[in-house]
Amino acid sequence: MVAKGGYVYIVSNKNRTVYYIGVTSELYSRIYKHKTGEYSGFSKKYNCTDLVYFEIFDHIESAIEKEKQMKKWKRSWKERVIMQTNPSMIDLFTSIKEFN
Repeated sequence: MVAKGGYVYIVSNKNRTVYYIGVTSELYSRIYKHKTGEYSGFSKKYNCTDLVYFEIFDHIESAIEKEKQMKKWKRSWKERVIMQTNPSMIDLFTSIKEFN
């Protein structure tokens, strides 16, 4: 059996006042679904459509574990990890087209 990788990601609204943390094995298609409003629930309710952070893992199980940890983090910790790789908090969606 071949191990499948995964991603932990954070999407936010246009004003960067809300963060949603998720996990997926297919980053591009997942973010596309956030952008088009295909998901109901928290991310749709708060218009979390912009990808501001993602992290790549060799195994989906590792990504799931990290997501669980991050969901317990304080807001300031989430912002700190975003700022380390994306200090302008721009939408990274166009930079992940090769993940399609």
